[in-house]
Amino acid sequence: MTEYFYPQSMGRIILLAMEEVLGREGIRSILRLASLASYIDQYPAAHADKTFSFGTVSRLMESLEQAYGPQGGRGTALRVGRACFQYGLREYGLQLGVTEMAYRLLPLPTKLRVGAHAFADLFNKQTDQRVRVEDKGDRLYWHIERCPVCWERHTSDPACHLAVGLLQESLYWISGGKLFNVEEVTCIACGDAACSVVIDQKPIS
Repeated sequence: MTEYFYPQSMGRIILLAMEEVLGREGIRSILRLASLASYIDQYPAAHADKTFSFGTVSRLMESLEQAYGPQGGRGTALRVGRACFQYGLREYGLQLGVTEMAYRLLPLPTKLRVGAHAFADLFNKQTDQRVRVEDKGDRLYWHIERCPVCWERHTSDPACHLAVGLLQESLYWISGGKLFNVEEVTCIACGDAACSVVIDQKPIS
């Protein structure tokens, strides 16, 4: 089977976010459980070489569920996804253009659409992940057509909680502190064609 990868910098972001959420001993336990003990004392370097495999991302997420149970693992993965955004913003904010004043002054609906396409372009250009954004008026659909989060997994419920958490935090930041309904409705791990996350463009608070 063809292997797909994230750049090392994104792998580093995921591990730093996991350490922030779980603590140093917590992430050590997860890395051992995922048979990734080589990362315990040395995270990937912050550069663009695409060597952090989709299988590695998926094993990390699966290990959270093994360690904390389905519900606890889901909540933890959401928190990790939210933490990933802040690390990602430091690494990729200039490329995304979302830190520029011209972007920050746009009306909120425009910021959401422009931001969604900017994030999708980043993944499509920098990684082997494939994302397609669909605008359906009051909702945005974030379709992950090649997904590292649930790579080669088989689950009964959508499993891409890290991706949902990342989108939740990006919307919170873009909107200046508003909350949005973000829900994964289909998942490749469940046998669907894509991992599709629905984003209501109207904030709930």
